[in-house]
Amino acid sequence: MPDGHRELVVYYQHPETSVHGKSGMEDIKTIVERIAANVEQVIIGKRRAIDQALAALLCKGHVLLEDVPGTGKTMLAKAIARSIGCSFKRIQFTPDLLPSDVTGISIFNQRTHEFEFRPGPIFAQIVLADEINRATPKTQSALLEAMEERQITVDGVTHPLPQPFLVLATQNPIEYEGTFPLPEAQLDRFFMRIHLGYPERKDEIAILRRQRQAHPIETLTQVVAAEDLIDLQERIKSIYVDELIEEYIVSLVTATRNHEDVYLGVSARGSLALYRAAQAQAAILGRDYVLPDDVKALAEPVLAHRLIINPSARIRDISATDVISDVLKAVAVPGARAGRRFERVAR
Repeated sequence: MPDGHRELVVYYQHPETSVHGKSGMEDIKTIVERIAANVEQVIIGKRRAIDQALAALLCKGHVLLEDVPGTGKTMLAKAIARSIGCSFKRIQFTPDLLPSDVTGISIFNQRTHEFEFRPGPIFAQIVLADEINRATPKTQSALLEAMEERQITVDGVTHPLPQPFLVLATQNPIEYEGTFPLPEAQLDRFFMRIHLGYPERKDEIAILRRQRQAHPIETLTQVVAAEDLIDLQERIKSIYVDELIEEYIVSLVTATRNHEDVYLGVSARGSLALYRAAQAQAAILGRDYVLPDDVKALAEPVLAHRLIINPSARIRDISATDVISDVLKAVAVPGARAGRRFERVAR
């Protein structure tokens, strides 16, 4: 084979014993494609980022959108919400924002002589936490229970959040003045970190032309019901993952913990997130089984933000993305075991 290529032996469960029929996977692929194509009317030229956000949504995960201003972070959240017919709320995080401004507050009703709970903006199906690192740690922590437990507790009373529930938080990686860096515990609760980046030249021209009269978000229509999305979220869990893939995921995570440039590696929560993300990636591509390529495709957005790089590596300008790249090269990709059905894919 040509230099730089090798033949990778991968395996899959026989379709007759798979958890979904082929048509079931095609249904998931079709639905996700419909959502992505709709979002692309607003977010042009960023299909990879859109697919990553939808993969997180399928896994009931929350997304950290980290990029400079003006790259479409807010529009991405709005477009996804409109495409699936979900309620949407935007919270502008500022230093004077209080936890009750996020979760809601109990107010005494003088007519009934009882306290009534008035829900905050967190009670939406898709919540945009804009510039989350500008709020104080106390207010940031108000999101923790909501993101992890999908409920909030006010005055000792627990209130469940609507389903589906997705938090899309944004932060500017350039500006540090007047910001409060997210603590490790909160970063780890984000399923994925996504970068949009500046559009390519042809895409930016298309953006200019598409907004001559009005912003396309104003005419964006719903293409999938929220109930259908909830059904997909449950079906994703049944995508077949072979034990060799499980071992591969654990090997990748273990390698981050032992890497010389890492102070704190990926936790077990990160392992589970990569497992779920690989299932979603397989379903988006129309398969009912996970391949090593599914794991590799989402390793960086799922794992990188969970790493803490040691000071000496930061001085050498080593990033978490560099570490994930090293780990993917160092850890052997699993092959087929004897007696298992497999297919050969040229790489």
